[in-house]
Amino acid sequence: MSNKESTNKTILVAFLLCLVCSVVVAGSVVLLKPIQEVNKALNLKMNILAAAGLLPDSTKAADIEEAFSKIEARIVDLDTGEYVDPAVVGRKEALAYDQRKASKDPKLSSPLPGDIDIASIKRRVKYAKVYLVQDAGQLETIILPISGYGLWSTLHGFIALE
Repeated sequence: MSNKESTNKTILVAFLLCLVCSVVVAGSVVLLKPIQEVNKALNLKMNILAAAGLLPDSTKAADIEEAFSKIEARIVDLDTGEYVDPAVVGRKEALAYDQRKASKDPKLSSPLPGDIDIASIKRRVKYAKVYLVQDAGQLETIILPISGYGLWSTLHGFIALE
């Protein structure tokens, strides 16, 4: 067996290859994170516009942002039905409120007893984010987030009411 093909050198090459690949993958994740966040927000806006029937024919980000600018996000206290300031849920603006994360926070949600939890969501948020489409000061459409029992896990979506 030649000195070039020793077990130690094979392990060293494999280790270095793994190290280089892990650095490349980790770097890619860090560098692409801002792009992923922008695309995630754009996808949410597209889903809201689609539920309201306002999705433009073009899927360009600028067109989606322009169409979404006509929609106002608000936070509703589900116990009173009143709009609340986003500061109540620790946010500067209503659009930044994450209802899914809030459902896991004991301060922002409450457990649902099994007999009334027909959607198997286990916890009910105290505050919900709703989206309002207004035209000339008149409320045209309200878009509500919905969640419920799906085949493998909880499904999340939107429903629009005129």
